[in-house]
Amino acid sequence: MSTTEPARTRMPRELRRRQVVAAALEVFSSVGYHAASMDDIAVRAGVSKPVVYQHFPSKLELYLAILDAGIEDLIAAARTALSSTTDNAVRVRNMVNAYFDFVADDSGAFRVVFESDLSNEPAVRERAEAAEAELARLSADVIAGDTGLSHDEALLIATGTLGTVQVAALRWLRDGTISREKAAEVVTSLAWRGISGFPMTHPPTTE
Repeated sequence: MSTTEPARTRMPRELRRRQVVAAALEVFSSVGYHAASMDDIAVRAGVSKPVVYQHFPSKLELYLAILDAGIEDLIAAARTALSSTTDNAVRVRNMVNAYFDFVADDSGAFRVVFESDLSNEPAVRERAEAAEAELARLSADVIAGDTGLSHDEALLIATGTLGTVQVAALRWLRDGTISREKAAEVVTSLAWRGISGFPMTHPPTTE
């Protein structure tokens, strides 16, 4: 009687791609782009290096795929934070918490998006700047609509506020001296005190 070895089940291409991306995110966030190798990523993913190259022709293309996914997640969280309520105090709290959630994510997506050692690469810089611009625009649309300020004025306020949140969240991540909840609460208080100084009936500025 002859026996045959059972056929191996091939992992669907999209599932395998996700596996490679997840492994690459771990490697990039832990050692940075330049120190990472496709061999490291293949080992972490449990596949051969040729399999990695089947999905991503270069390390840069793999990095950009991770970058795009992280930016997409952050912007989606910001949209949800702003659209889930019309209470502006809650909107500010939601936005701050969305950003702190992104920073605190163990996957390390924040480091890939905003702390890249590849920031001088045009494609990376363009994506990071576009992400910051979109986050500011989403907030500015709400501010302009509720205060009567021009969109350019609202954009300055939104950019300054988001910059404060980003720097504060980074400081919290590096120091870790207080809880994530307390840190977000303190930053929310600061951001809301600034934005709430512009009444909802504030007239547009005329020159």
